[in-house]
Amino acid sequence: MAVPSIEAQREARRRMMLEDPISRVIPIVAIPTVISMLIDSFYNLADTFFVSQLGTFATAAVGVNDSLMLLLRAVAMGFGTGAASYISRLLGAKRDDDASRVGVTALLTSMGAGVLMCIIGYLFMEPLVMLLGSTENSKAFTMDYARLILLAAPFTAGEVVLTQLLRSEGSTRFAMFGMVSGCVLNIGLDPLFINVLGWGVAGAARATAISKVVSFCVLLVPFLRKKTVLELRLKLFTPKWSIYKEIAKMGVPTFLRTGLMSVASIVTNSLAGGYSDAALAAISVGNKCMRFVGSLIIGFSQGFQPVAGYCWGAKKYRRVLGSFRFTVLMGVIISVVLGGLMALFARQLVGVFSSAKDPEVIRLGTLMIRSQCLMLIIHMLVLLAGGLFQALGRAVNATILNLSRQVIAFIPSIIVMNLLFGVNGLAVAQAVSDVVSGLIAAPLTIKLLREISRLAKAQEAQA
Repeated sequence: MAVPSIEAQREARRRMMLEDPISRVIPIVAIPTVISMLIDSFYNLADTFFVSQLGTFATAAVGVNDSLMLLLRAVAMGFGTGAASYISRLLGAKRDDDASRVGVTALLTSMGAGVLMCIIGYLFMEPLVMLLGSTENSKAFTMDYARLILLAAPFTAGEVVLTQLLRSEGSTRFAMFGMVSGCVLNIGLDPLFINVLGWGVAGAARATAISKVVSFCVLLVPFLRKKTVLELRLKLFTPKWSIYKEIAKMGVPTFLRTGLMSVASIVTNSLAGGYSDAALAAISVGNKCMRFVGSLIIGFSQGFQPVAGYCWGAKKYRRVLGSFRFTVLMGVIISVVLGGLMALFARQLVGVFSSAKDPEVIRLGTLMIRSQCLMLIIHMLVLLAGGLFQALGRAVNATILNLSRQVIAFIPSIIVMNLLFGVNGLAVAQAVSDVVSGLIAAPLTIKLLREISRLAKAQEAQA
Protein backbone atom coordinates (compact mmCIF):
# COMPACT_ATOMS: atom_id res chain seq x y z
CA MET A 1 0.00 0.00 0.00
CA ALA A 2 1.33 3.43 -0.96
CA VAL A 3 2.30 5.71 1.89
CA PRO A 4 0.37 9.04 1.77
CA SER A 5 2.52 12.04 0.89
CA ILE A 6 3.27 14.70 3.50
CA GLU A 7 0.87 17.03 1.67
CA ALA A 8 -1.91 14.41 1.81
CA GLN A 9 -1.27 13.83 5.52
CA ARG A 10 -1.39 17.56 6.16
CA GLU A 11 -4.67 17.93 4.32
CA ALA A 12 -6.23 14.97 6.14
CA ARG A 13 -5.14 16.39 9.49
CA ARG A 14 -6.48 19.85 8.59
CA ARG A 15 -9.80 18.37 7.46
CA MET A 16 -10.18 16.50 10.75
CA MET A 17 -9.44 19.59 12.83
CA LEU A 18 -11.73 21.90 10.87
CA GLU A 19 -14.63 19.69 9.79
CA ASP A 20 -15.14 16.55 11.91
CA PRO A 21 -17.58 16.75 14.87
CA ILE A 22 -16.04 18.43 17.91
CA SER A 23 -17.23 15.59 20.16
CA ARG A 24 -15.08 13.25 18.06
CA VAL A 25 -12.05 15.43 17.33
CA ILE A 26 -11.23 16.60 20.86
CA PRO A 27 -11.23 13.08 22.35
CA ILE A 28 -9.06 11.86 19.44
CA VAL A 29 -6.56 14.64 20.06
CA ALA A 30 -6.90 14.78 23.85
CA ILE A 31 -7.09 11.15 24.99
CA PRO A 32 -3.48 10.26 24.04
CA THR A 33 -2.39 13.42 25.87
CA VAL A 34 -4.51 12.49 28.89
CA ILE A 35 -3.03 8.97 28.94
CA SER A 36 0.53 10.28 28.72
CA MET A 37 -0.15 12.85 31.45
CA LEU A 38 -1.70 10.20 33.69
CA ILE A 39 1.25 7.87 33.24
CA ASP A 40 3.63 10.75 33.93
CA SER A 41 1.71 11.49 37.14
CA PHE A 42 1.68 7.80 38.03
CA TYR A 43 5.45 7.74 37.54
CA ASN A 44 5.76 10.69 39.97
CA LEU A 45 3.69 8.81 42.51
CA ALA A 46 5.69 5.61 41.99
CA ASP A 47 8.96 7.53 42.31
CA THR A 48 7.72 9.05 45.57
CA PHE A 49 6.59 5.64 46.83
CA PHE A 50 9.97 3.96 46.28
CA VAL A 51 11.89 6.90 47.71
CA SER A 52 9.55 7.11 50.71
CA GLN A 53 10.82 3.68 51.78
CA LEU A 54 14.16 5.36 52.49
CA GLY A 55 12.60 7.66 55.11
CA THR A 56 11.14 11.14 55.58
CA PHE A 57 14.42 12.94 54.75
CA ALA A 58 14.63 11.23 51.35
CA THR A 59 10.97 12.02 50.57
CA ALA A 60 11.61 15.66 51.47
CA ALA A 61 14.68 15.73 49.17
CA VAL A 62 12.67 14.54 46.16
CA GLY A 63 10.03 17.16 46.95
CA VAL A 64 12.70 19.87 46.91
CA ASN A 65 13.99 18.63 43.55
CA ASP A 66 10.49 18.99 42.13
CA SER A 67 11.22 22.73 42.22
CA LEU A 68 14.38 22.17 40.16
CA MET A 69 12.48 20.07 37.62
CA LEU A 70 9.85 22.81 37.40
CA LEU A 71 12.56 25.38 36.64
CA LEU A 72 13.96 23.21 33.85
CA ARG A 73 10.50 22.54 32.47
CA ALA A 74 9.59 26.23 32.71
CA VAL A 75 12.24 27.15 30.16
CA ALA A 76 11.35 24.22 27.89
CA MET A 77 7.59 24.84 28.18
CA GLY A 78 8.17 28.48 27.30
CA PHE A 79 9.73 27.47 23.99
CA GLY A 80 7.44 24.48 23.42
CA THR A 81 4.08 26.05 24.20
CA GLY A 82 4.95 29.33 22.50
CA ALA A 83 5.97 27.47 19.36
CA ALA A 84 2.95 25.13 19.52
CA SER A 85 0.44 28.00 19.70
CA TYR A 86 2.07 29.72 16.73
CA ILE A 87 2.40 26.47 14.76
CA SER A 88 -1.28 25.53 15.16
CA ARG A 89 -2.31 28.91 13.76
CA LEU A 90 0.21 28.62 10.90
CA LEU A 91 -1.04 25.15 9.99
CA GLY A 92 -4.64 26.37 10.10
CA ALA A 93 -3.63 29.12 7.65
CA LYS A 94 -1.79 26.53 5.42
CA ARG A 95 1.70 27.96 6.11
CA ASP A 96 3.25 24.55 6.70
CA ASP A 97 6.89 25.36 5.86
CA ASP A 98 6.88 28.34 8.22
CA ALA A 99 5.47 26.06 10.93
CA SER A 100 8.39 23.63 10.52
CA ARG A 101 10.92 26.46 10.80
CA VAL A 102 9.35 27.56 14.05
CA GLY A 103 9.48 24.00 15.40
CA VAL A 104 13.16 23.41 14.61
CA THR A 105 14.17 26.81 15.98
CA ALA A 106 12.31 26.25 19.26
CA LEU A 107 13.75 22.75 19.71
CA LEU A 108 17.42 23.61 19.20
CA THR A 109 17.26 26.83 21.21
CA SER A 110 15.60 25.10 24.17
CA MET A 111 18.22 22.34 24.22
CA GLY A 112 20.96 24.98 24.19
CA ALA A 113 19.28 26.60 27.18
CA GLY A 114 19.26 23.20 28.90
CA VAL A 115 23.04 22.90 28.48
CA LEU A 116 23.50 26.37 29.98
CA MET A 117 21.30 25.56 32.98
CA CYS A 118 23.26 22.35 33.58
CA ILE A 119 26.57 24.25 33.70
CA ILE A 120 25.21 26.95 36.04
CA GLY A 121 23.63 24.33 38.31
CA TYR A 122 26.88 22.42 38.71
CA LEU A 123 28.87 25.57 39.45
CA PHE A 124 26.50 26.57 42.26
CA MET A 125 25.16 23.19 43.45
CA GLU A 126 25.09 23.62 47.24
CA PRO A 127 23.64 27.16 47.33
CA LEU A 128 21.16 26.06 44.66
CA VAL A 129 19.66 23.22 46.71
CA MET A 130 19.47 25.38 49.82
CA LEU A 131 17.72 28.07 47.80
CA LEU A 132 15.24 25.45 46.58
CA GLY A 133 14.20 24.84 50.19
CA SER A 134 16.35 21.92 51.34
CA THR A 135 16.97 21.45 55.06
CA GLU A 136 20.35 20.48 56.53
CA ASN A 137 19.00 16.99 57.20
CA SER A 138 17.97 16.40 53.58
CA LYS A 139 20.73 18.41 51.83
CA ALA A 140 22.95 15.43 50.95
CA PHE A 141 20.01 13.51 49.46
CA THR A 142 18.90 16.62 47.54
CA MET A 143 22.34 17.20 45.98
CA ASP A 144 22.64 13.54 44.92
CA TYR A 145 19.34 13.85 43.07
CA ALA A 146 20.01 17.30 41.58
CA ARG A 147 23.35 16.35 39.97
CA LEU A 148 21.78 13.74 37.69
CA ILE A 149 18.69 15.81 36.94
CA LEU A 150 20.94 18.63 35.70
CA LEU A 151 22.96 16.28 33.47
CA ALA A 152 19.75 15.30 31.70
CA ALA A 153 18.55 18.93 31.36
CA PRO A 154 19.13 19.25 27.55
CA PHE A 155 17.15 16.05 26.93
CA THR A 156 14.42 17.15 29.35
CA ALA A 157 14.09 20.38 27.35
CA GLY A 158 14.10 18.48 24.05
CA GLU A 159 11.48 16.02 25.29
CA VAL A 160 9.13 18.81 26.37
CA VAL A 161 9.44 20.76 23.10
CA LEU A 162 9.06 17.68 20.86
CA THR A 163 5.92 16.72 22.79
CA GLN A 164 4.45 20.19 22.26
CA LEU A 165 5.33 20.17 18.54
CA LEU A 166 3.51 16.87 18.05
CA ARG A 167 0.49 18.15 19.96
CA SER A 168 0.44 21.38 17.95
CA GLU A 169 -0.29 19.44 14.76
CA GLY A 170 -2.70 17.04 16.50
CA SER A 171 -0.31 14.03 16.46
CA THR A 172 -0.97 13.32 20.10
CA ARG A 173 -0.54 9.54 19.77
CA PHE A 174 3.12 9.98 18.89
CA ALA A 175 3.50 12.38 21.84
CA MET A 176 1.87 9.78 24.07
CA PHE A 177 4.26 7.01 22.95
CA GLY A 178 7.26 9.20 23.74
CA MET A 179 6.11 10.13 27.22
CA VAL A 180 4.82 6.66 28.08
CA SER A 181 8.06 4.95 27.03
CA GLY A 182 10.11 7.09 29.38
CA CYS A 183 7.66 6.82 32.28
CA VAL A 184 7.34 3.03 32.05
CA LEU A 185 11.13 2.70 31.89
CA ASN A 186 11.46 4.99 34.91
CA ILE A 187 8.95 2.98 36.95
CA GLY A 188 10.84 -0.21 36.09
CA LEU A 189 14.27 1.20 36.91
CA ASP A 190 13.27 2.79 40.24
CA PRO A 191 13.07 -0.44 42.30
CA LEU A 192 16.12 -1.86 40.49
CA PHE A 193 18.33 1.15 41.16
CA ILE A 194 16.98 2.05 44.62
CA ASN A 195 16.45 -1.34 46.23
CA VAL A 196 18.34 -4.02 44.26
CA LEU A 197 21.49 -2.03 43.48
CA GLY A 198 21.21 0.00 46.68
CA TRP A 199 21.81 3.41 45.09
CA GLY A 200 19.15 5.11 47.20
CA VAL A 201 18.01 8.60 46.18
CA ALA A 202 20.76 8.77 43.53
CA GLY A 203 19.23 5.64 41.98
CA ALA A 204 15.88 7.40 41.62
CA ALA A 205 17.66 10.32 39.94
CA ARG A 206 19.52 7.97 37.57
CA ALA A 207 16.22 6.34 36.59
CA THR A 208 14.68 9.74 35.88
CA ALA A 209 17.67 10.96 33.84
CA ILE A 210 17.78 7.80 31.70
CA SER A 211 14.03 7.98 31.08
CA LYS A 212 14.34 11.56 29.79
CA VAL A 213 16.99 10.52 27.24
CA VAL A 214 14.89 7.56 26.07
CA SER A 215 11.73 9.68 25.77
CA PHE A 216 13.61 12.25 23.69
CA CYS A 217 14.86 9.56 21.29
CA VAL A 218 11.41 7.96 20.95
CA LEU A 219 9.80 11.35 20.23
CA LEU A 220 12.31 11.98 17.45
CA VAL A 221 11.34 8.79 15.60
CA PRO A 222 8.08 9.98 13.93
CA PHE A 223 9.85 13.10 12.65
CA LEU A 224 12.76 11.09 11.26
CA ARG A 225 10.37 8.59 9.63
CA LYS A 226 8.35 11.41 7.98
CA LYS A 227 5.16 10.47 9.85
CA THR A 228 4.45 14.04 10.95
CA VAL A 229 3.09 17.20 9.37
CA LEU A 230 6.07 19.16 10.67
CA GLU A 231 9.58 18.50 9.42
CA LEU A 232 12.73 18.56 11.54
CA ARG A 233 15.83 19.41 9.49
CA LEU A 234 18.89 21.35 10.66
CA LYS A 235 18.71 23.69 7.68
CA LEU A 236 15.30 24.86 8.89
CA PHE A 237 16.90 26.35 12.03
CA THR A 238 16.03 30.04 11.67
CA PRO A 239 17.15 32.09 14.70
CA LYS A 240 15.35 35.26 13.63
CA TRP A 241 13.80 37.85 15.89
CA SER A 242 10.47 37.57 14.06
CA ILE A 243 10.18 33.87 15.03
CA TYR A 244 11.38 34.35 18.60
CA LYS A 245 8.95 37.25 18.98
CA GLU A 246 5.98 35.06 18.02
CA ILE A 247 7.19 32.21 20.24
CA ALA A 248 7.62 34.67 23.11
CA LYS A 249 4.03 35.96 22.82
CA MET A 250 2.67 32.72 24.25
CA GLY A 251 5.93 31.26 25.51
CA VAL A 252 6.60 34.00 28.07
CA PRO A 253 3.20 33.53 29.81
CA THR A 254 3.83 29.79 29.99
CA PHE A 255 7.40 30.30 31.22
CA LEU A 256 6.14 32.70 33.88
CA ARG A 257 3.40 30.30 34.96
CA THR A 258 5.69 27.27 35.21
CA GLY A 259 8.62 29.26 36.55
CA LEU A 260 6.47 30.90 39.18
CA MET A 261 5.12 27.48 40.12
CA SER A 262 8.73 26.70 40.95
CA VAL A 263 9.08 29.95 42.91
CA ALA A 264 5.86 29.16 44.79
CA SER A 265 7.16 25.65 45.42
CA ILE A 266 10.43 27.05 46.77
CA VAL A 267 8.56 29.43 49.11
CA THR A 268 6.33 26.57 50.28
CA ASN A 269 9.31 24.25 50.81
CA SER A 270 11.17 26.89 52.79
CA LEU A 271 8.20 27.59 55.06
CA ALA A 272 7.36 23.89 55.48
CA GLY A 273 10.98 23.03 56.19
CA GLY A 274 10.94 25.63 58.94
CA TYR A 275 8.33 23.52 60.74
CA SER A 276 9.77 20.03 60.19
CA ASP A 277 10.92 17.53 57.57
CA ALA A 278 7.54 15.82 58.07
CA ALA A 279 5.76 18.99 56.92
CA LEU A 280 8.08 19.22 53.90
CA ALA A 281 7.39 15.57 53.02
CA ALA A 282 3.61 16.05 53.44
CA ILE A 283 3.59 19.02 51.03
CA SER A 284 5.54 16.95 48.49
CA VAL A 285 3.17 13.98 48.75
CA GLY A 286 0.05 16.17 48.62
CA ASN A 287 1.27 17.98 45.50
CA LYS A 288 2.03 14.75 43.66
CA CYS A 289 -1.32 13.20 44.53
CA MET A 290 -3.20 16.28 43.28
CA ARG A 291 -1.06 16.33 40.14
CA PHE A 292 -2.62 12.98 39.22
CA VAL A 293 -6.12 14.51 39.03
CA GLY A 294 -4.83 17.74 37.52
CA SER A 295 -3.11 15.79 34.74
CA LEU A 296 -6.50 14.72 33.37
CA ILE A 297 -7.69 18.31 33.17
CA ILE A 298 -4.40 19.53 31.68
CA GLY A 299 -4.54 16.67 29.16
CA PHE A 300 -7.96 17.75 27.89
CA SER A 301 -6.84 21.37 27.90
CA GLN A 302 -3.78 20.59 25.78
CA GLY A 303 -5.87 18.40 23.49
CA PHE A 304 -8.36 21.20 22.94
CA GLN A 305 -5.77 23.91 22.24
CA PRO A 306 -4.59 22.73 18.79
CA VAL A 307 -8.22 22.32 17.70
CA ALA A 308 -9.04 25.86 18.82
CA GLY A 309 -5.82 27.17 17.23
CA TYR A 310 -6.56 25.49 13.89
CA CYS A 311 -10.12 26.81 13.87
CA TRP A 312 -9.06 30.33 14.86
CA GLY A 313 -6.45 30.38 12.09
CA ALA A 314 -9.11 29.21 9.61
CA LYS A 315 -11.64 31.79 10.97
CA LYS A 316 -14.11 29.11 12.12
CA TYR A 317 -15.28 31.06 15.15
CA ARG A 318 -18.37 29.03 15.99
CA ARG A 319 -16.21 25.92 16.10
CA VAL A 320 -13.81 27.62 18.55
CA LEU A 321 -16.75 28.21 20.92
CA GLY A 322 -17.97 24.65 20.51
CA SER A 323 -14.58 23.18 21.30
CA PHE A 324 -14.31 25.24 24.49
CA ARG A 325 -17.79 24.31 25.72
CA PHE A 326 -17.22 20.62 25.09
CA THR A 327 -13.89 20.68 26.94
CA VAL A 328 -15.45 22.50 29.93
CA LEU A 329 -18.15 19.82 30.11
CA MET A 330 -15.51 17.08 30.19
CA GLY A 331 -13.57 19.03 32.81
CA VAL A 332 -16.59 19.32 35.10
CA ILE A 333 -17.21 15.57 34.93
CA ILE A 334 -13.56 14.80 35.72
CA SER A 335 -13.46 17.30 38.58
CA VAL A 336 -16.61 16.00 40.26
CA VAL A 337 -15.88 12.28 39.92
CA LEU A 338 -12.13 12.13 40.56
CA GLY A 339 -12.11 15.04 43.00
CA GLY A 340 -14.76 13.27 45.08
CA LEU A 341 -12.82 9.99 45.09
CA MET A 342 -9.54 11.70 46.02
CA ALA A 343 -11.17 13.56 48.90
CA LEU A 344 -12.85 10.40 50.17
CA PHE A 345 -9.67 8.30 50.22
CA ALA A 346 -7.13 11.06 50.88
CA ARG A 347 -5.96 9.69 54.24
CA GLN A 348 -5.35 6.18 52.91
CA LEU A 349 -3.57 7.58 49.85
CA VAL A 350 -1.14 9.70 51.86
CA GLY A 351 -0.48 6.75 54.16
CA VAL A 352 0.89 4.75 51.23
CA PHE A 353 3.72 7.30 50.84
CA SER A 354 4.76 7.41 54.50
CA SER A 355 7.00 4.45 55.30
CA ALA A 356 6.82 5.01 59.06
CA LYS A 357 3.13 6.08 58.90
CA ASP A 358 4.24 9.44 60.29
CA PRO A 359 0.99 10.92 61.70
CA GLU A 360 1.98 14.51 60.88
CA VAL A 361 2.72 13.62 57.24
CA ILE A 362 -0.66 11.87 56.96
CA ARG A 363 -2.60 14.66 58.68
CA LEU A 364 -1.15 17.53 56.66
CA GLY A 365 -1.19 15.63 53.35
CA THR A 366 -4.86 14.73 53.86
CA LEU A 367 -5.80 18.33 54.69
CA MET A 368 -3.99 19.58 51.59
CA ILE A 369 -5.67 17.08 49.22
CA ARG A 370 -9.20 17.55 50.57
CA SER A 371 -9.05 21.35 50.49
CA GLN A 372 -7.89 21.33 46.87
CA CYS A 373 -10.52 18.79 45.83
CA LEU A 374 -13.22 21.17 47.08
CA MET A 375 -11.96 23.84 44.67
CA LEU A 376 -11.13 21.54 41.76
CA ILE A 377 -13.88 22.81 39.43
CA ILE A 378 -12.64 26.39 39.83
CA HIS A 379 -9.07 25.25 39.19
CA MET A 380 -10.25 23.41 36.07
CA LEU A 381 -12.06 26.47 34.67
CA VAL A 382 -8.99 28.68 35.19
CA LEU A 383 -6.77 26.14 33.39
CA LEU A 384 -9.13 25.82 30.43
CA ALA A 385 -9.58 29.59 30.18
CA GLY A 386 -5.80 30.00 30.07
CA GLY A 387 -5.64 27.32 27.38
CA LEU A 388 -8.19 29.20 25.27
CA PHE A 389 -6.21 32.44 25.49
CA GLN A 390 -3.02 30.58 24.56
CA ALA A 391 -4.64 28.83 21.60
CA LEU A 392 -5.83 32.16 20.18
CA GLY A 393 -2.50 33.91 20.74
CA ARG A 394 -3.90 36.36 23.32
CA ALA A 395 -0.63 36.91 25.14
CA VAL A 396 -1.63 39.65 27.61
CA ASN A 397 -4.67 37.90 29.05
CA ALA A 398 -2.92 34.53 29.03
CA THR A 399 -0.15 36.13 31.06
CA ILE A 400 -2.65 37.61 33.52
CA LEU A 401 -4.34 34.23 34.01
CA ASN A 402 -1.07 32.36 34.32
CA LEU A 403 0.22 34.88 36.83
CA SER A 404 -3.03 34.94 38.79
CA ARG A 405 -2.72 31.41 40.14
CA GLN A 406 0.99 31.46 40.93
CA VAL A 407 1.76 35.08 41.84
CA ILE A 408 -1.29 37.29 42.31
CA ALA A 409 -3.09 34.55 44.23
CA PHE A 410 -0.83 31.71 45.36
CA ILE A 411 2.32 33.29 46.79
CA PRO A 412 0.35 35.87 48.83
CA SER A 413 -1.98 33.05 49.95
CA ILE A 414 1.00 31.01 51.16
CA ILE A 415 2.40 33.90 53.16
CA VAL A 416 -0.92 35.13 54.62
CA MET A 417 -2.30 31.67 55.45
CA ASN A 418 1.00 30.66 57.03
CA LEU A 419 0.98 33.78 59.23
CA LEU A 420 -2.65 33.28 60.25
CA PHE A 421 -2.86 29.51 60.67
CA GLY A 422 0.70 28.18 60.69
CA VAL A 423 1.42 24.87 59.00
CA ASN A 424 -2.32 24.15 58.54
CA GLY A 425 -2.69 27.40 56.61
CA LEU A 426 0.25 26.35 54.45
CA ALA A 427 -1.57 23.12 53.57
CA VAL A 428 -4.76 24.90 52.38
CA ALA A 429 -3.07 27.88 50.67
CA GLN A 430 -3.46 26.40 47.17
CA ALA A 431 -7.21 25.97 47.63
CA VAL A 432 -7.53 29.60 48.75
CA SER A 433 -5.53 30.78 45.73
CA ASP A 434 -7.82 28.80 43.39
CA VAL A 435 -10.79 30.86 44.58
CA VAL A 436 -8.94 34.15 44.05
CA SER A 437 -7.66 33.17 40.59
CA GLY A 438 -11.18 32.09 39.62
CA LEU A 439 -12.48 35.57 40.45
CA ILE A 440 -9.76 37.06 38.23
CA ALA A 441 -10.36 34.63 35.35
CA ALA A 442 -14.16 34.92 35.18
CA PRO A 443 -14.55 38.46 33.69
CA LEU A 444 -11.64 38.00 31.25
CA THR A 445 -13.02 34.72 29.93
CA ILE A 446 -16.59 35.99 29.61
CA LYS A 447 -15.33 38.99 27.64
CA LEU A 448 -13.35 36.77 25.24
CA LEU A 449 -16.24 34.37 24.69
CA ARG A 450 -18.54 37.30 23.88
CA GLU A 451 -16.00 38.62 21.39
CA ILE A 452 -15.75 35.24 19.63
CA SER A 453 -19.53 34.98 19.60
CA ARG A 454 -19.81 38.43 17.96
CA LEU A 455 -17.29 37.40 15.29
CA ALA A 456 -19.26 34.22 14.64
CA LYS A 457 -22.56 36.09 14.32
CA ALA A 458 -21.03 38.68 11.98
CA GLN A 459 -19.58 35.89 9.83
CA GLU A 460 -22.92 34.08 9.70
CA ALA A 461 -24.73 37.31 8.78
CA GLN A 462 -22.35 37.89 5.86
CA ALA A 463 -22.84 34.29 4.70
